[in-house]
Amino acid sequence: MRTSHTPCGPALIASPRGARTVTDVPARVNGERATTIAAATATPDRAPAACTTSRASVRHHHQTMAASPDTAPGTGDATIRVRGVVKRFGEVRALDGVDLEAEPGSVLGLLGPNGAGKTTAVRVMTTLLKPDAGEIRVAGLDAVRQAAELRERIGLAGQYAAVDENLTGAENLTMVGRLYGMVRPAAKARAAELLERFDLTEAGGRAARGYSGGMRRRLDLAAALVARPPVLFLDEPTTGLDPRSRLALWETIERLVADGTTVLLTTQYLDEADRLADRIAVIDRGAVIADGTSDELKDRVGGERLEIHLSDPAQAGAVGAALAPMAAEAPVSEDGVVKLAVKQRAGAIVEAVRRLDEADVGVDDIGLKRPTLDDVFLTLTGHAAEERAEGDENEPAGRERGGRAQRETRP
Repeated sequence: MRTSHTPCGPALIASPRGARTVTDVPARVNGERATTIAAATATPDRAPAACTTSRASVRHHHQTMAASPDTAPGTGDATIRVRGVVKRFGEVRALDGVDLEAEPGSVLGLLGPNGAGKTTAVRVMTTLLKPDAGEIRVAGLDAVRQAAELRERIGLAGQYAAVDENLTGAENLTMVGRLYGMVRPAAKARAAELLERFDLTEAGGRAARGYSGGMRRRLDLAAALVARPPVLFLDEPTTGLDPRSRLALWETIERLVADGTTVLLTTQYLDEADRLADRIAVIDRGAVIADGTSDELKDRVGGERLEIHLSDPAQAGAVGAALAPMAAEAPVSEDGVVKLAVKQRAGAIVEAVRRLDEADVGVDDIGLKRPTLDDVFLTLTGHAAEERAEGDENEPAGRERGGRAQRETRP
């Protein structure tokens, strides 16, 4: 959340592609994008309060936060702590007693299919929605009672890049810096620094409307980092990107975490969670159904698995009988491939080959594999993580989509 600290007070902008804060908006920003909908001194459903914060005090505040970015005031607790959070939309419980925790300088991955409640969870943690029950603390601040202060300490990049197409890349970042109370030379310097960091220097003088999807995502992430927030929320940041752009964005996130930023990342991509997240919370139908490290979650599925590709799929039953003494559970067969968890990893392939040969089972290929996060998700939920929920049953239509979702946060 980018908040302004000009004397007339910070305010939030709504656009079809996202939310921004605005007070000192350049003339080139169109009317729709410059629509002020809420002051950062107010909660999402309360009228703006009067602003008494000076530019000097805000600059001092951000300098202090930059010096110790991951320390919550007066605590050594987790940077993000969510306890028993419930959020309802009419009769639908989008969040149903959610518990989450992220340590300083780590990545917490929130993994689940569309409609699981991931975006709603991000919105309540970033003060865009008020929870109906439960407690949320981010960077030592209560997300409901201290919403205005919290917005000064977090960055948010939604599912879709919320950049102004009429401004150049440099102008977009400079505008955000000005909204944070930076003097123009400082805002321009920070913009130039971020353009270089995100490999956008050559494109910085061009209007954002001509940027590719990957360039827009990088520019949007750069805008979220203008004020050096200690906590960054990324809601499905690689949705719609090509493989090369995804990899580049992953590397950027890894550098941010190495520098001490705490990141909460929502995703439906298993490889993304496996690579980036220090801990993963699996969410389905508005509830966290499992959490732990990637290795811990994989261990829950049952350890190492033999994967046997048969010459004749009709012999799947013979495989189960031949390997029963070494199997930890009943085998699963699909399209001529038999998978089964083994009791002991050491020597498993040699013993399996011997037993299958004795049973005269034809094998094209055999290997020992560790469970993937896809196996974890299938075991826990009965469906794949990237499966699209029909009708987004856990959230009202449009709440997982960028433009409509942002407009629906208006008070």
